[in-house]
Amino acid sequence: MSTKYFGTDGLRAEANSPGLTPDLVMKVAQAAAQVMSKNIPHNRPTVVIGKDTRLSGYMIEAALQAGFTSMGFYCLLVGPLPTPAVSMLARSLRADLGVMITASHNPYQDNGIKIFTPSGVKICQEKVLEIEALVDTPEKFQLAPADKIGKAVRIEDAVGRYIEFCKTTLPKDFNLQGLRVVVDCAHGASYKIAPKMFWELGAQVIRIGTDPDGFNINRGCGATDVDSLRLEVAQHGADMGIALDGDGDRLILVDEKGEEIDGDHILASMATYLHEQGQLAGGGVVSTVMANMGLEKYLETLGLHLVRTPVGDHHVEATMRTEGYNLGGESSGHLIFRDYATTGDGILAALQILALLRQEGRKASSLRKLFTPYPMTLENVRLSDEYDAGEIVASKAVQKSVQQAEKSLGKQGRVLVRKSGTEPLIRVMVEAETEEMVAAQVTAITEAINGVL
Repeated sequence: MSTKYFGTDGLRAEANSPGLTPDLVMKVAQAAAQVMSKNIPHNRPTVVIGKDTRLSGYMIEAALQAGFTSMGFYCLLVGPLPTPAVSMLARSLRADLGVMITASHNPYQDNGIKIFTPSGVKICQEKVLEIEALVDTPEKFQLAPADKIGKAVRIEDAVGRYIEFCKTTLPKDFNLQGLRVVVDCAHGASYKIAPKMFWELGAQVIRIGTDPDGFNINRGCGATDVDSLRLEVAQHGADMGIALDGDGDRLILVDEKGEEIDGDHILASMATYLHEQGQLAGGGVVSTVMANMGLEKYLETLGLHLVRTPVGDHHVEATMRTEGYNLGGESSGHLIFRDYATTGDGILAALQILALLRQEGRKASSLRKLFTPYPMTLENVRLSDEYDAGEIVASKAVQKSVQQAEKSLGKQGRVLVRKSGTEPLIRVMVEAETEEMVAAQVTAITEAINGVL
């Protein structure tokens, strides 16, 4: 069953558009409070609320406070913090919910809400549908009586709590003395924490993307645009560049030569290391349908397998949790180390990679040498409001073009055509052994889509 307000990764829309008004946000908070408080065994329910650095975060934070306190919830406000920190604090503070105000890698005008359970995992589809049904029937809200209305409290030491948590995932004698790193925080939620974290561990830190103004989040920086990071790494002769996205749950690296290292290469390196240490659970790695075939072929040489899920780190985490894996993620940089965390965590992932490199005395460029990625193209076809992306993808003409592409590629490639869960787009992905094979099939499929439009 499809959702009305929520997408692939929470609720997300342009701020103050019909999809994200203060009134809607307040109703979502009230509905989430009512749905998620059914089994709370105490009389003071709490919710941790964090945000990134978008201007609209103030408005949405206030609307969430109004909604949750009207239902009797205490709001623990932590201010700008990465999404994984909110997930961790929901567990650490024994809260009944965690809410992150963010639109992740999107530009400043967009914003959204990610909701976490007390165990720090994103709420399941069943709960999302239940919340949406209540949003549309506000007369069913069971508002708190006047003497039971909640309060809002600021948690002043949230940054320190998260930093100490991350340090506990490292060997006791671990340090980054003598290492020079450039850290790009995308002018987002990690701008306070990430540079401080690496500096406290002894690294020389060159910081960029740490001057948020409410409008510049993800603009020409961060995990979705590493060009400025490459330049800084070269200029300072750094050992590594670390790029986070707006809410800090993604990681992309740049090595000492200025070459990009994506999530697939990080997964390959960590899988190899954990496998050699006898610490890789499940006999493989969990990733999504977007994972490169080069990663899959490489894991097979180690006797390991790749489990693919739909796009979204919550799908990856759910499979890891239910099937017993401890390493997973996405090529886009969501990386989940389930021994420590329940969601993608860019800072934690960077620390684990640095620990691996220090342990083995290797340079960052070694992370790219395990496999050669298959050529892959991701083409986005943007739609106007009059079209439904799902209907276009399901049309006979588009499905026929996909089937023809799959038949043409055989075992030498893959095709994936899907609607975006966050934007009015159809995403066309083709992967094959040669660039020519990829280009031919991408052209054929996009022509079919445009023909239907």
